[in-house]
Amino acid sequence: MKKFIYASVMAITFLAADAAVAQRVDLRSGDVSVLAGQKTVNVTYDYSDFGVGKFATEQEYLDKKSAEYNAKEAGKGDTWKKAWVDDRQNRYEPKFEELFNKGLEDKGIMVVKNRPDAQYTLVVKTKFVEPGFNVGVMRKNAYVDFEIDLVESAGKSKAAEIAMRNVPGGQFAGFDFDTGTRIAESYAKAGKSLAAFIEKKLK
Repeated sequence: MKKFIYASVMAITFLAADAAVAQRVDLRSGDVSVLAGQKTVNVTYDYSDFGVGKFATEQEYLDKKSAEYNAKEAGKGDTWKKAWVDDRQNRYEPKFEELFNKGLEDKGIMVVKNRPDAQYTLVVKTKFVEPGFNVGVMRKNAYVDFEIDLVESAGKSKAAEIAMRNVPGGQFAGFDFDTGTRIAESYAKAGKSLAAFIEKKLK
């Protein structure tokens, strides 16, 4: 019975989190309805300037964490740092694109990397990452802040500027001990929420 209650509470918590995410899309300027009739939208990602946790820059975070891991085991920090960067293309970006494309499937719109011939490009900028943690008895969701520009691929003029803050990342029942797993879910939720926002604007 206790297990059932716990599972129910967890389910409600995650459903509430998903509902809240949909409200985190802030259209700062422009109009996303220019995507009406588009089939393919180019997508690029920008990780050039973002903080991590209590660190003002990603580089500070990487230097500190990799040094700590290397001190415990030679080479472990270097392996960890490489995995941190590789997760972008291997996990975060595919998650964003999968959920975005699923959300706009009925509109026939897809984001695809390396399609500069598309009329519009979605520039997804990561501005802040809270990695969170999961040590079994205690856990904290990951959170990611995004700034997303919709630009004309040819002239780069902005059609819309969007902000998404505190997009949470975590898995049901807490099976997200790996940092990359938690952060990947933030990108998934960002893609899902952005698609839902655009879909409403195209009705």
